[in-house]
Amino acid sequence: MSKYVIEGGNKLTGEVVIHGAKNSVLPILAATLLTDSSTIHNCPSLSDVDAAFNILSNLGCRIMREDDSVTVETQELSNCTIPEHLMREMRSSIVFLGAVVARCGEAKISMPGGCELGPRPIDLHLSALEKLGVTIEEEHGYLNCTVADKLRGATISLPFPSVGATENIMLAACTAEGETVIHNPAREPEIIDLANFLQRAGARIHIGENGTIYIQGVKKLYPTEHTVIPDRIAAATYLCCAAITGGEVLLKKVIPQHLTSVFPILEEAGCRIRHTGGGIYLHGPERPRPLRTVRTMPYPGFPTDAQSPMMALSCIASGTSVFVENIFESRYKHAYELTRMGARIHLEGRVAVVEGVSRLHGARVVCTDLRGGAALCCAALAAKGRSEVTQINHIERGYQDFDKNLRSLGAIMEKVRD
Repeated sequence: MSKYVIEGGNKLTGEVVIHGAKNSVLPILAATLLTDSSTIHNCPSLSDVDAAFNILSNLGCRIMREDDSVTVETQELSNCTIPEHLMREMRSSIVFLGAVVARCGEAKISMPGGCELGPRPIDLHLSALEKLGVTIEEEHGYLNCTVADKLRGATISLPFPSVGATENIMLAACTAEGETVIHNPAREPEIIDLANFLQRAGARIHIGENGTIYIQGVKKLYPTEHTVIPDRIAAATYLCCAAITGGEVLLKKVIPQHLTSVFPILEEAGCRIRHTGGGIYLHGPERPRPLRTVRTMPYPGFPTDAQSPMMALSCIASGTSVFVENIFESRYKHAYELTRMGARIHLEGRVAVVEGVSRLHGARVVCTDLRGGAALCCAALAAKGRSEVTQINHIERGYQDFDKNLRSLGAIMEKVRD
């Protein structure tokens, strides 16, 4: 197991190129099961992506990678079971269910694993797939899914705009007979990216002005190529790291429109932000100002994945900030670790009240999840003295070359064996 050792106090300055979006490439890799061959560009090097490759290989796919391009060939697909040890490698592995069922007419998968963010009920996924004609039985921790005849289109209204459920429905519906209509779907940029990939492969998908998704089933999808969008959460994280150190950073290969809910919060903290041609420039304040209330919401609201790094920024603000987590029940575990660095954070249910301190101090802290781990690194960059951030395998699930990029900005940081 490795850890990051960080000596805080340096202002971060420089440029970072943002890698492909983790939350986009994973469902797209699942979608490759619907074609005989697909090539994905701007595919990030992440442990979650490796976990997806392992699942595809287990199903019988052939995977060829060259730099950031990956080709997945599925002609020799020979299996419709995803065992427990592969499903537990990443929490979003449930997205493979819709694709496997659509390709094979059956699937057997274990319950998914990943970050400990509290329950992510998959009943939305299962009830939607049942409406499309899938029979699902749970047995000894596995889901046995079968299709008696064929998948058939249906009208599905989601009670909550779940990203994973929306993706599973889209994947299953592309080759179902008839039309599928998804009311109240997720609207995240990663959903649009998945739709673009599927359309390139021959799927008939239309997204209405109110967000409703219409899918007219086709008999088959065809080989295609696709370039994954930049990772907006990685971009938000690097902006927070620059802001907390009072530094200046230019992010390249970003889509500013995907961060419209993040910019106002950073500006409220005292950051100056400017859009350049294909990039985002941020100049951090000498000391962050407090944030009135940051509420996580489904897109286009403030992303839950950016809550943790933003909380780290608020820990040294000149006043009290309030966070309300509306997406996940247990997404404040990083708060306990931040208090080890001198932060003052009071938790009550979904609300966190952060009383800014003038300085954090270095400490040995433990990552409990992906974004929380990134937040600890963010805090350590501004802390006085040396910090050790352990269990960084969580961070490597979603950030490519995290320590290398931060060092390029001037951070004193190294990855060592723990």
